[in-house]
Amino acid sequence: MKVLATSLLAAAAVVFAVAFALQDRYPWLGFVRAAAEGAMVGALADWFAVTALFRHPLGLRIPHTAIIPTRKDEIGASLGAFVETNFLSDEVVAGKLSTIDLAGAAAGWLSDPRIARRVVAEFSQGLTGLVGLLDDDRMREAVEAVVRAQLVAPQWGPPLGRLGARVLESGGHQEAVELLLDRLDEWLAAHPEAFEAVVTRRLPSWLPSFVDRAIDERLHAQARRFVRELRDDPDHRLRRSLDEYLAQLADRLQHDDATIERLEQAKGRAFDDPRIRELAASAWTAARGAAIGALSDEDGELRRRAEALLGDAARRLLADDELRASLNARLTDAALHLVTSYRSDIAHVIAETVQSWDPAETTDKIETQVGRDLQFIRINGTVVGALAGLAIYSVATAISTLL
Repeated sequence: MKVLATSLLAAAAVVFAVAFALQDRYPWLGFVRAAAEGAMVGALADWFAVTALFRHPLGLRIPHTAIIPTRKDEIGASLGAFVETNFLSDEVVAGKLSTIDLAGAAAGWLSDPRIARRVVAEFSQGLTGLVGLLDDDRMREAVEAVVRAQLVAPQWGPPLGRLGARVLESGGHQEAVELLLDRLDEWLAAHPEAFEAVVTRRLPSWLPSFVDRAIDERLHAQARRFVRELRDDPDHRLRRSLDEYLAQLADRLQHDDATIERLEQAKGRAFDDPRIRELAASAWTAARGAAIGALSDEDGELRRRAEALLGDAARRLLADDELRASLNARLTDAALHLVTSYRSDIAHVIAETVQSWDPAETTDKIETQVGRDLQFIRINGTVVGALAGLAIYSVATAISTLL
């Protein structure tokens, strides 16, 4: 394009020289000379304008030339501000997102079983790599620190007391008591010999064996009858005593400093026990190994369930217009939040990137992108200049003829 534009300038110069030399012999060549003269002026003016954008014309440091390399930093800042104002404004982003069904597009994409399988596979590989990078000792320390901060450090007494009080008020503990009594009755029925160690062996040795058996059977039957009475009678004296004791315990856990302190000490001893820490360490190791194994198995149950869940969610989303609209609204709000929070940073990145470019490199980058169109400016200037020169000469000639 540079060659074409320069060739037109050279052609206009040749035509001008020939017409200028012969116009006295051939007066009509005056029109040709005027057109060629105008073409040269237009071509030279636009060549100067185009060249001044990128460099100093003919190496002359004329003011307001080589604009891009000398004002590169200002251009970068202006470009960043332009993008921030005109492309990252809330109105522009919200308007664009309102025309796009992001949730529907994602759901339609994920409804394809092959795509869902690929997404799950990529996510599994990434998660497997992340888990593999974790250091076991540091993770155990991190888990222990989180457990201590969130579970061990807060007082247990008042929350447990409040929970117990609510359970007692609702009567929810009665089912647990009845279940416990059921299991105790079943155990007594299955182990009648348990009374031998408690009663028979403590009786005098001279008693006949049938007396021992009779006593054992009698006590065993009485014990089962007592347990069944406790189970079937919610107002039994012993059960009321148990309710009173539990209510007092719940109250002490909330308000009695000594009881609260005893619970805290027991909790501390339990969590400081090396066996508990070893159990936590082994649990992390087992969980890590199980997670890696499940994520790595392409045909494993975890991946199959994830694929099915993803596909089912996509189909539900496609079928539910209200849900899709709600999700699109949330995505739009999230995008607007990100744009509002980081658009200045994006503009700053653009400005810093342009500022980091070498001036000559910047000039080459921009000229490569828009240079072809700028050469059209030179060509148009040549043509427009020729027409303007011809028009001016024609008007001047007509006026002089009339006068």
